[in-house]
Formats: sequence, C-alpha cells, structure tokens
Amino acid sequence: MARKVAPTNPSPVVQRLPITEARAHLDTLVKRVHVDKEYIILEKDGIPVAGLMDIDELEDYLELRDPKVREHIRKSNEEYLAGKSRPADELLADLRKEVRKGARRRPKV
Repeated sequence: MARKVAPTNPSPVVQRLPITEARAHLDTLVKRVHVDKEYIILEKDGIPVAGLMDIDELEDYLELRDPKVREHIRKSNEEYLAGKSRPADELLADLRKEVRKGARRRPKV
C-alpha cells in the first residue's frame, strides 16, 4: 500500500491537554494531528490517559506488532546483511526491460 511519507521531524510537537479542553476543540486537534503530525496527550486530573496520533502512523505501529510482519522484516534484514540485495536503480531497469519485452509479445488488437 502506497502512502505519502511525512517529512521526518527531529523533534515532534507533543502537547498535553485536559480531556475537557480537548473535547471543546476536538476538530482543531484532529486537524493538527493529521496535517501537522503533532501528538496530543490527553489527561484526566493531570494523569495521562490517552493520546492522539495520525492514523497512518497508528496503522504502521499496529502493523509492526504483527508477528508475521516482524518475521518478514527479520528475514529481509538477514538477506540484506548477507549481500542478497541490489541497488534500486538496477532493479527498476530490469523491471522496465521485462515490461518492454511483455509489450512486444502481446498481439495487437
């Protein structure tokens, strides 16, 4: 699944708010979380109880908790360290060649 990658921010903005204040400004907070990639920690009586983060980042986090995904990443890292990789431009050149060969083989309708 292709996603837009947000620019890496070395120091993400983290704001703490009481739940009662967040409730009154929820639409604005959601926009800041989604557009500006901020994090909001919601507090009840000064105690952190929940957080707001962008959905793309949450989905990535949840996906990384999947044991199958973690195993795939581990195997990929092993293959990379064993030298079983090649530069992306080389891979793309090979894929383009295959596409051109396939286009030549198809009968024209």
